[in-house]
Amino acid sequence: MAPICKAFNRYSNSTRHKLCHTGQHFDTKMSQIFFDQLDLPNPDFYLGINGGSQTEMTARIMQEFEKIALAEKPDLILVPGDVNSTLACGLVASKLGIEIGHIESGLRSFDRSMPEEINRIVTDVIADHLFVTEQSGVDNLTMEGVDKNKIHLVGNVMIDSLINLLPQINQSSILQSMNIRPEEYILVTFHRPSNVDEFDYLLNLINYLNELSKDIPIVFPIHPRTRNNLQNQGIDIELEPTSNFILTEPIGYIDFLALTKSAKIVITDSGGIQEETTFLQVQCVTVRDNTERPITVDIGTNHLVGTDINDVKQTVTSILNGKLKKGEIPQYWDGRTSERIVNILLKNEI
Repeated sequence: MAPICKAFNRYSNSTRHKLCHTGQHFDTKMSQIFFDQLDLPNPDFYLGINGGSQTEMTARIMQEFEKIALAEKPDLILVPGDVNSTLACGLVASKLGIEIGHIESGLRSFDRSMPEEINRIVTDVIADHLFVTEQSGVDNLTMEGVDKNKIHLVGNVMIDSLINLLPQINQSSILQSMNIRPEEYILVTFHRPSNVDEFDYLLNLINYLNELSKDIPIVFPIHPRTRNNLQNQGIDIELEPTSNFILTEPIGYIDFLALTKSAKIVITDSGGIQEETTFLQVQCVTVRDNTERPITVDIGTNHLVGTDINDVKQTVTSILNGKLKKGEIPQYWDGRTSERIVNILLKNEI
């Protein structure tokens, strides 16, 4: 949302916007640091809601956000992505008759066992303005019967953030502090339930990374969910970078993008990282059976390998042996997506 807020600031004489942080992402290293590094002001509203089941979280956000919507009476509520907050705030807007804009609309993994997929589908059904990152999103929405006048292919607002902060990313000293060199390490992230909630699978993954670190340094900023699952099984995680297998706490946006930009390979299950590696032309191995961002596979540098460890090993070995995907940067991933979104909204006199 940072580039969107900045784009709205250019029209502060005619348009007011306010920012609500639901609290869904509450860990300091996964929340406050983003406000700081992305130069976001403190949110106008903070709901402080986190924890509990998917249903509990969604319901509590709806209850608290409704109070704000009723008091503020906004002309539009703009929701990004596919998290529970997206769905909850979108539903509140819909029930109150407030127009909804959905950023990152139309993405589909076609796997309804993923909570994010349900959040995406429902939000798109009720949204009035659907802002799409890639052509597959337009195709999906069209097949679902969405009015084409609601659909806007605008590009990727996350790439706006990346481009805006490239000077700081390039000045990061994170590689030196970890004693690693560009293109001589592998960066790893895992947080999806399909990969980290099944202990035997997670342990196999950790064992493979440990083995791989004998040949090339591994940097693994460990997600709280992943760490908790290991600790619940009696495995204590050492976060001191004392070997080629470097486990750390979650890393801030700028330093993490610096690590991404200079990595030989990124191994991940993150949606956003698939996009960032495609823009940065870094080889990405996605440990999932599907992706809602197919453009990163079709024209980008993303290798969608599934969740079989043997397939992961084979792809990583192949890349290390020089078999690289030559990717292209998708249309409209140019740092101006937020401007296009705001211009569309203001021309519609919202």
